[in-house]
Amino acid sequence: MNASLNNIILPELSKRFNQYRILGEQTLQQLNEQEIHYQANENTNSISIIIRHMHGNMMSRFTDFLTTDGEKDWRNRDEEFKKNNDSSTDILNKWNEGWNLLMNTINSLTAEDLTKYVTIRKEPLTVTDALFRQLAHYSYHVGQIIQIAKSLKNEGWQSLSIPIGQSQQYNESDKIKDPANLYPPKKG
Repeated sequence: MNASLNNIILPELSKRFNQYRILGEQTLQQLNEQEIHYQANENTNSISIIIRHMHGNMMSRFTDFLTTDGEKDWRNRDEEFKKNNDSSTDILNKWNEGWNLLMNTINSLTAEDLTKYVTIRKEPLTVTDALFRQLAHYSYHVGQIIQIAKSLKNEGWQSLSIPIGQSQQYNESDKIKDPANLYPPKKG
């Protein structure tokens, strides 16, 4: 990869990760504690379970990112999926701890790091591939969080993007079109 392309990838990845962080935070702000723990049935995850899973994944993947396997011995993934009574404050703290570690790790990487290899469950991946893999994983889970919240809030849901019926008006406006450009990345 040429050096100038490498210098684009890290800021763009940081911007996209931050976009999903903000979408999740805007969703959590609309929910009460009961809604955060809502499970449609025993085979579905509550928002609190999803966040515990994301936290466990982020802590495992991004602790000593360049030097140790991304699946740490101390992680108990199965525990992340158990029903819990974490308070909304505890859940938000887990959310922030995971995202802060992720963003601090990305912000510490250099263009040269992108072609290095890391392992996840002993599988070698380039740093670039590992980061894209995590971006896909976290965007998937943030989408789940949003879908659960939209179902729970129904008419009370505050849209995080272009409200239904306002696409043409939005496209014709002078507003920023890329939502990731609305929010600068948070620093740890």
